[in-house]
Amino acid sequence: MKISVSRDSFKLAQVFTIARGSRTQADVLTVSIARDGITGRGECVPYARYGETMDSVADQIAGLPDTFDRETLLELLPAGAARNAVDCALWDLEAKEAGKPVWELAGLDAPGPMITAYTLSLDTPEAMRAQAAEHAFRPLLKTKLGGGDEDLARIRAVREGAPDATIIVDANEGWTPELYERLAPVFVELGVAMVEQPLPAGKDDALQGLARPLPVCADESCHDASSLPALRGKYDMVNIKLDKTGGLTEALRLRDAALMEGFTVMVGCMVGSSLAMAPAILIAQGAAIVDLDGPLLLGEDRATPLHFDAQGVHPADSKLWG
Repeated sequence: MKISVSRDSFKLAQVFTIARGSRTQADVLTVSIARDGITGRGECVPYARYGETMDSVADQIAGLPDTFDRETLLELLPAGAARNAVDCALWDLEAKEAGKPVWELAGLDAPGPMITAYTLSLDTPEAMRAQAAEHAFRPLLKTKLGGGDEDLARIRAVREGAPDATIIVDANEGWTPELYERLAPVFVELGVAMVEQPLPAGKDDALQGLARPLPVCADESCHDASSLPALRGKYDMVNIKLDKTGGLTEALRLRDAALMEGFTVMVGCMVGSSLAMAPAILIAQGAAIVDLDGPLLLGEDRATPLHFDAQGVHPADSKLWG
C-alpha cells in the first residue's frame, strides 16, 4: 500500500470572510492510496483553530506504517484532518476494489440530492444585504457573524435581501451569554432557525441553564463521539464535519450516537473542493440541516465536480469518489 500526499489550492469565487479572518483560496491536502494498481483518494482542510497546518498534517500522514486498515487507523491518528483524508481515501480504495459504491459497503441506503445551505461571507450589513439579494433564490442561507450588536443589523439586512429564505447563523464562538439572550428572541422573529457555536468551546457551560428559544448547534465543541457527554443540556444540535471527526468511519459513529442521545444532526464542511464534500453527502442523508456548499464558493474545482441544481447537491460520480 503506497500513500502519497499533494498540496492543492483552489481559487475562491470571491473573498470569503469569517470572524477569524479572510481568504482568497482554499488550501487542501489530497491523499492518494494505491494498492495493486488501484488508487483511492481523500481530501482534508487543515484548520488553524485546531492547531493544524499543512505541514503538521502532512507529517502525521507521512508517519503512518506501510499497512493498516480503517479500524487500525482510528488508533494510529487522532480525530482531525490527517485521519479524515486517509480514512476517506481508504473507503474510496475499498469501493473500487470491490466494484461497489461506498454507501453499499457501509450498509447505507442509496444517497439522493439534498438542499444545502449557501454561506454568506461576513461583511457590513449593506454588503450582506446585497449578498443575500444575489442568492435570494436559494432556500437556505447561512450567515457568518462577527459578534457584537451589529450582528442584529446584519441579520435584518439579510432578511431584507432574501425575504423567503430560511436563515441559519454561525457566531464562530463570538458571543457572550448576555448577547445570546438579547439577540435570540429577535432572531427567532426574523425567521432564523438556528445558531452555531455562539459561545467559545470550553467556555460554554453558561448554555446549561440558559433558555434557548433559538436552537444552539455545537460546532467547535463537537469533534467525535467522545464529545457528546459534555454537550448534554447545553446544545440542541451537533454539526458533523469530517475534518473534525477524522473521516467517514467516525462520522458514521458520531451521527448514530448523536441521534441516540436526542441531538438533531447538521452536516457541515470546511471550504474545500468537491472531493472533500463527496463522503459527507453520505452522512448528510436525513440530516436536519446540510451545509456542503464548499464547491459553490470556489472559482475552480476538481475535474469531475459535484453537481448542484434546484434539488441541491447530488451524490458524487464514481470518477470523483466512492
